[in-house]
Amino acid sequence: MFVNMVEVLKYDLVIMGSGLAGLRAALQAAYTSHGKAKIAILSKVQAMRSHSVSAEGGASAVLYPKETGDSFDLHAYDTVKGSDFLADQDAVELMVQMAPQEVRFLERLGVPWSRNEKGQIFQRPFGGMSIPRTAFAQDKTGFFMMSTLYQNVLRFDNVDIYHEHFVTKIIVENDEFKGVTAIDLKTGELKLFLAKAGIIAAGGAGRLYRFTTTAHSTTGELLTLALRAGAGIKDMEFVQWHPTALVPSGILITEAARGEGGYLVNRLGERFMKNYAPQKMELAPRDIVSRAILTECKEGRGFTHEESGMCYVGLDLRHLGEDVLKKRLPQLVELVKTYTGLDPLVDLIPVAPAVHYFMGGIHTDAMGRVLNSDGEWVIGLWAAGEAASVSVHGANRLGSNSLAECAVWGRLTGVEAAKYALETPQLSAIDLDARALYNEEEERIFNRLLHKEVGGVSIGQVRSLVQEALHRGAGVFRDGRVIGESMAMISRAIELIGQVNVHDVGKVYNMELKELIELEGALPVAQAILIGAYYRLESRGSHYRVDYPNRDDSRWLVHTITYRYGDGVSVTWSPVRITKWRPEIRVY
Repeated sequence: MFVNMVEVLKYDLVIMGSGLAGLRAALQAAYTSHGKAKIAILSKVQAMRSHSVSAEGGASAVLYPKETGDSFDLHAYDTVKGSDFLADQDAVELMVQMAPQEVRFLERLGVPWSRNEKGQIFQRPFGGMSIPRTAFAQDKTGFFMMSTLYQNVLRFDNVDIYHEHFVTKIIVENDEFKGVTAIDLKTGELKLFLAKAGIIAAGGAGRLYRFTTTAHSTTGELLTLALRAGAGIKDMEFVQWHPTALVPSGILITEAARGEGGYLVNRLGERFMKNYAPQKMELAPRDIVSRAILTECKEGRGFTHEESGMCYVGLDLRHLGEDVLKKRLPQLVELVKTYTGLDPLVDLIPVAPAVHYFMGGIHTDAMGRVLNSDGEWVIGLWAAGEAASVSVHGANRLGSNSLAECAVWGRLTGVEAAKYALETPQLSAIDLDARALYNEEEERIFNRLLHKEVGGVSIGQVRSLVQEALHRGAGVFRDGRVIGESMAMISRAIELIGQVNVHDVGKVYNMELKELIELEGALPVAQAILIGAYYRLESRGSHYRVDYPNRDDSRWLVHTITYRYGDGVSVTWSPVRITKWRPEIRVY
């Protein structure tokens, strides 16, 4: 309906994001409500273009404990150790217990998991895992999971998918979720979605960095929208660099390549991981392998890419043979041939670390409920997937735990949000405060951003400044002095963003305006990354301070939580929840 030309759409549940976590939440909410809950999925891209389709490696789960000797405790221990003991262990235990159910649920829906000779779901080894426990569908696991979930969501008449609807504001009043505003990109109109419940499942912020494996849609503004709505964002200093991104494009070369037996070699032909993780070699956790690769480069043992000047090492798959590459890594072969002209059967693959994943995210409890600055639930609001920090990954995520996390917390938040929505009274007439907030957002976007006359600064200039600041101050290796300089660069970017003039004044598919809103929204996330890195005077997982190279459990066995404070942010800390595994020396 329209009230004063405002299009108002009423739902029981609004899901922000259409990746694995979002689609799994929508499907579970539809099941839980028996088709009664009215559900909206908002995606700023066509839903099947969500970054989850790019996930290659697989999903971790204890599937055959009797045959393999695996167990929930072993999966949990590997995860906690991999996290450098910063993961909340109650959340980890919940994930490992539910992951097998999710893998088998997805199998029944239609995911074509690869099989071994016994007909069982094949499981390959991944970094930091004691036992091969990564279920996979060739090297296109994310695509097959997404396709299956998407097709099953389409079966429900009570689920509406709003493709190319860009969320600009999360409306929270008195710590209670009320809805969102979103721009319909194809018309340029701002819409008001009122809802009883909301789930944030919009992924991470990889595009804040220059060299990244992530899609162009992973810009992180939903984390800031949560901040503006009173929530916290947690552990943002922990940014995962995937060791093997294709040089110079940054396209992901799956960890499955090393799981199948691939080697990393330097220009001298040495398998250098023997010097960094002699027990696990190439299957050490990602933070260790990334630091090893950059150390090889720093010490002159890397290759140099002629066109870009980038330093890299070689991923050697030649000894695996055509049969393994064709059956288990077909997409990898295609990507390497298409983007480099090389043949993995004949040539080394040029790889280097690239930003891949954010261990941090919106501050939630173990059930995915979004928490405010008092540690209390923002009523009616949940978060799931990479957008959330529950926290199962701590300071470093083990490969294939992310798809398990998306499925588990997609399911959990879908159940809880559907139940809450069904138990909550029907939405009444348009809430006047929600209308007022809509009007403020319309004024901000279409007058202060779109029609302002100041200028001379381009979006590209500000973006480059942010990327440079984060690569310098929050890269694989960090130093307090450089972090401080990078924080000043982000402050400068915040000043400059107000001087950007949008040249396209039209509304239909105004990508320039969209990019400006994304970048403006992501700046507080960049601040949180650097502030967390500056204050954490230790090295833990992906956060490595050259000026504080040791882990310090006496002071820093805590989560960093950032909140909005005026026009800036403030920081506090909360203890890690430990159930079984006390911190120990992390050796591989």
